[in-house]
Amino acid sequence: MQLENKVAVITGSSSGIGSAIALAFAEEGAAVAVDYRSHPGEAKEIVDQVESSGGKAISVHADVSSPEDVKNLIQKAVEEFGRLDVMVNNAGTEEKIPFLETPLDVWNRIISVNLTGAWLGCQEAARQIVNQGGSGRIINVSSVHEDLPMPTNSPYCAAKGGLRMLMRTIAVELAPHNITVNNVAPGAVDTPMDAPLKEDANQMQKLLSEIPLRRMGRPAEVASLVVYLASDDAAYVTGSTFVIDGGMMRQSGGL
Repeated sequence: MQLENKVAVITGSSSGIGSAIALAFAEEGAAVAVDYRSHPGEAKEIVDQVESSGGKAISVHADVSSPEDVKNLIQKAVEEFGRLDVMVNNAGTEEKIPFLETPLDVWNRIISVNLTGAWLGCQEAARQIVNQGGSGRIINVSSVHEDLPMPTNSPYCAAKGGLRMLMRTIAVELAPHNITVNNVAPGAVDTPMDAPLKEDANQMQKLLSEIPLRRMGRPAEVASLVVYLASDDAAYVTGSTFVIDGGMMRQSGGL
């Protein structure tokens, strides 16, 4: 197993890509802390799935935009499992509104979760890992929109672009502690966040026309890439974004 005896925290892991990562980590032998903000029942289901397969998991409520919540999330994982080896900053949100009509409170809300939340997670996790003696992994679930513009989604794109430079910068700072930092940048993935898109046949067809592989990705496919970055096989990998998008960035018109 690739992550045997590792302890991981995954934010926003009660559904979608986050839950797929939690389940994949547990399958590879890691003990996992499942973070949720507003769906305790879904988080419990993930914990139950892990435990029913013989793994170890806890669920912890944490709003990643709250410094106190993020600190508590890390502390709960360490109290339960004794240490922290892998931090996955996955929690995210978006609201599609034309730029000229976007209220400041929408900007603040999206930046606070998608960028500030990741910054807090990186910092608290790195402090814990350094205090343990160093050596660990930080993985941020970013987006193709850290590079690719998406009209009507400027706060989201700004946050993901910021996450790219956050990752690159702290990868250099944390390297002396043997902490690697990388981003995973999914394209269109079949998750609850994309449910409204799937309900619009015209929009869905337009999206698929921009993906060379002509399909949405699966959460489990993203999770497999995150498992690799968390494993010992990726010990020499840091400061990079790994795009998983079916080729979208090679021909997209900006969806």
